[in-house]
Amino acid sequence: MALLILAASLYAIDRWVSWKTQNQILSSAEDIGHYQVAVVLGTSKYLGRILNEYYSHRIEAAIQLYRSGKVKHFLLSGDNAHRSYNEPWTMKRDLLKAGIPEQDIALDYAGFRTLDSIIRARKIFDTNHFLIITQRFHCERALFIANYHNIDAACFAVPGPTHGTDMKIRVREFFARARAMLDLFIFDAKPKFLGPKEPIFSDETSDIQPGSENDPSGEQNSHVIE
Repeated sequence: MALLILAASLYAIDRWVSWKTQNQILSSAEDIGHYQVAVVLGTSKYLGRILNEYYSHRIEAAIQLYRSGKVKHFLLSGDNAHRSYNEPWTMKRDLLKAGIPEQDIALDYAGFRTLDSIIRARKIFDTNHFLIITQRFHCERALFIANYHNIDAACFAVPGPTHGTDMKIRVREFFARARAMLDLFIFDAKPKFLGPKEPIFSDETSDIQPGSENDPSGEQNSHVIE
């Protein structure tokens, strides 16, 4: 009985997170407006000796959006737990190879988990309106966290592996969503590291969006800026 209750609870949480964020997820680059900032969530580039398609599809999408003028700046957020593993720098290196200027790239080395990445984007990098780039299942959890903290975000859902589905990743996501619920509603979890602000924009008004709390016009805000 206890196992059945646990399974039902995990399933209910999973479906609730998906339902609450479905209108903020974009599946086609053509549907994306113009964003000052895109937050690319990190993952390992390789799984053993094999290129991780979760990683490559995120980077390819970032490059596509930049070249099409949809995104002007990137915040690359990921784990840098030790010197030989550096997700933000790996992403930066691949964006530089694609011709994206270094001045349009900011790095968050303390994005140890999704909650850290999303909250630090606002509290440290001083942006409250951004596009997230990751796979759909990850989009849903990231957006749920953003919504809880009143952060104005949307997410571009990029493809996962081209050959089959990774059931282990999906099962892990069930538990990740349950942990997110505990972090948000029970423990009021904070990022592992905060610190002084490092604004992506030198001009403090450059990331004000129409309809935001800082916008004097008072126009209605939307997740996509045309």
